[in-house]
Amino acid sequence: MAGECKEFFEKFKNDVAKMKQQIPDTVAGFGALFGKVMQEGDLSVREKELIALGIGVAQRCKPCIRAHVQKSLDAGATKQQILEAASVAVMMGGGPAYTHIPVVMDTLEALQDK
Repeated sequence: MAGECKEFFEKFKNDVAKMKQQIPDTVAGFGALFGKVMQEGDLSVREKELIALGIGVAQRCKPCIRAHVQKSLDAGATKQQILEAASVAVMMGGGPAYTHIPVVMDTLEALQDK
């Protein structure tokens, strides 16, 4: 699973580069929204990333889960905080969210093994 996670990050980086060439306005627009919303405010960046991770789990979005586990770690979240945020998503999203907790765990393992 760690290999799958690493492959995702490499592919996503290349995909974003292609998107910047082919749909620069979309990338710039989303990037501007992301940058404004995810900056420090009344909620910390760490809190916002944990919220985004929870939504990713509830929506069963593997790329979202992987990206926001990484961003949560970068923002100072602990492994336990990340797993707790994913657990809240399960409580809200039920069984389909529950089945995506292993994606969170695999990503944590792959990123912490660096």
